[in-house]
Amino acid sequence: MFSKVLVANRGEIAVRLIRALREMEIEAVAIYSEADRDALHVRFADEAYCVGPPPSAESYLVGERIIEIARSCGAEAIHPGYGFLAENAEFAHQVEAAGLVWIGPPPSAIELMGSKLAGRRAAAEAEVPTIPGSETSLEDESAVAAEAERLGYPVLLKADFGGGGKGMRVVESEEELASSMRAARSEAESAFGNSSIYVEKAIVAPRHIEIQILGDRHGNVIHLGERECSIQRRHQKVVEEAPSPVVSESMREAMGEAAVRLARGVGYHSCGTVEFLVDQGGKFYFLEMNTRLQVEHPVTEMITGVDLAKAMFRVAAGEELWLRQEDITWQGHSIECRIYAEDPDNNFLPSPGVIDYYRSAGGPGVREDSGIYEGYEVPIYYDPIIAKLITWGATREEAIERMSRALSEYVISGVKTTVHFHQRVMASEAFLEGRLSTEFIDKVLEPAPVPPSEIDEIAVVAAVLDVEERKGAFKAPGAPAAGPGATSSGSAWRLAGRREALRGW
Repeated sequence: MFSKVLVANRGEIAVRLIRALREMEIEAVAIYSEADRDALHVRFADEAYCVGPPPSAESYLVGERIIEIARSCGAEAIHPGYGFLAENAEFAHQVEAAGLVWIGPPPSAIELMGSKLAGRRAAAEAEVPTIPGSETSLEDESAVAAEAERLGYPVLLKADFGGGGKGMRVVESEEELASSMRAARSEAESAFGNSSIYVEKAIVAPRHIEIQILGDRHGNVIHLGERECSIQRRHQKVVEEAPSPVVSESMREAMGEAAVRLARGVGYHSCGTVEFLVDQGGKFYFLEMNTRLQVEHPVTEMITGVDLAKAMFRVAAGEELWLRQEDITWQGHSIECRIYAEDPDNNFLPSPGVIDYYRSAGGPGVREDSGIYEGYEVPIYYDPIIAKLITWGATREEAIERMSRALSEYVISGVKTTVHFHQRVMASEAFLEGRLSTEFIDKVLEPAPVPPSEIDEIAVVAAVLDVEERKGAFKAPGAPAAGPGATSSGSAWRLAGRREALRGW
């Protein structure tokens, strides 16, 4: 086993990995940008080194500098966490070339599955069902139009490389195709440096269900069941649960076997996730493979009892898998809410700033993976996820009840967060009944009501403005002054007040 490991990440995932290393009595080395000098993962580590200025392109994405730090401090291995360089095959090759251990899947598997088209071909070879679509990237509009016509609208334009919903556009008709193609290409080039796109048949209101796999360097691969990840915003998951409320034992077995076949086919080891879309008839299709530890891994840990972070360290050290498929059992139900420093009432805009008050949730069946503390400044430079709240219950109902209770205890002030948004999800009738799809937020979840206190304030302000305007105290731009007896019913002041008041209703 290793004696010292460098964690090439930040925030809650870095804290999570450092905790696992501490339990395994392995020294943990942290890296940080100048913006993260006082971050929690820096405080938790045994050693910490500055890797560069705040922008990730000058710090957390500078692989050569990270490797240099690892070698100079005597670390034997590097764990990339998720995001940043976690699925960068070139960086993985560089780590191994430097004589260090890459704690993750083989670079060849990362490279292969980094291309969605190559992943589709690998899935087909492993006899895993794939969504009908083009087998190669399409360069011009006529080729895209022909493929869309063959598949039938609606279709999905997708970037060949990358993820997170970038470079992805749903096209409902031929009239939308040209503009959608330009937008998808531009976004893919900007995000991933590659504008290649392809076309898939769009599955209407699908569920997003993924299978967790775990393999060793000796050819053993197992799966740890599924996670339901259908609640998404702009193709980014925000709530996950395990098991899925719609997956039967036979469906779990079929999806799990398909995921294991694919993993074996590409020579996979370490943790990974095979993602599927499930149509309204219950048929599943391969979507992509994530060659890393997932953000939502805690829900799998909660229902299987398998520590996936520790498993990655053990497998990377060369241990043979100590679990067989028949050893994996699923107990109870677990839900995860991703807590973002975002303003749900303002189109989820990032909300950086200083956390002036922080109270975590606790009690039976509650887990928090967090990268924050009271007085911590949430920087603007990185992904706004700041914590994950996870609950476990003997049943789905109990897991939901505990999550609702935990969210009511959870207080983070100084920045806007998604805590109240998650409370709305937990109270939603559709969520309680398990009626989920990737369209849940946009088409099912009711808009957030304006709190009564804010409605009262709006009404008072509007009334005061109205009275003052009647007195002639205010004059709307371009409008005549209000004279005696004037109602000013169409004035800009009154209309603005009405709009604000009505917006809350």
